[in-house]
Amino acid sequence: MALSRQEILAGLADAVVQMDEARAVELAHAAIAAGMDAYEAISQGLSKGMDVVSCKYETEEYFVPEILLCSDAMYAALDVLRPHLKVDPTATPAQVVIGVMEGDIHDIGKNIVKLMLVAAGFEVHDLGRDVAPRAFVDKAKEVGADIIALSTLMSVTMGGMREVVELLVQEGIREDFKVIVGGGPVSASFAAQIGADAYGESAAEGVRIARELVGERV
Repeated sequence: MALSRQEILAGLADAVVQMDEARAVELAHAAIAAGMDAYEAISQGLSKGMDVVSCKYETEEYFVPEILLCSDAMYAALDVLRPHLKVDPTATPAQVVIGVMEGDIHDIGKNIVKLMLVAAGFEVHDLGRDVAPRAFVDKAKEVGADIIALSTLMSVTMGGMREVVELLVQEGIREDFKVIVGGGPVSASFAAQIGADAYGESAAEGVRIARELVGERV
């Protein structure tokens, strides 16, 4: 008997949490076979699972080995879903510069946001992890970015987010870019405190906010 849409989405999330790579791939294929939107499978399935994994990491129920196995399951399913993402080739995409702050090498959440932004029609310039504040600003100026997206899972690197905003102010270009921050220790109040434009509580929320910030561009 074929699985329902909700069963597939819940199954994708659970497969990630349970580190079950084979099940994640099976359900990704099931989603495509059922005619489901690949973006929905990512945002409402895999991403939901990684939200749970992040919580388990923060509460020390999961550690680095478990995180790596969860990410293996997620990436395996993404490989199945990625070719089916719908992107309008005629659109002039809004530009996003994204990366993980200097001092932090945790990039699973950033990678999910990146993929979802691409699926939503953005052109994404990924600086990777352990990125210095100056590198964000320089890249944003180079590509004419609309949005600078900053991520971290470590509270000790949050000061770099503030520094990015301060650099933009110092150079008189703060109004040229929207700044979105996100990650485990980050909050809406912190975003407001450092002068960022928005805070994304989850990957899906971050992408929704990005679309609002650029309006008709996507």
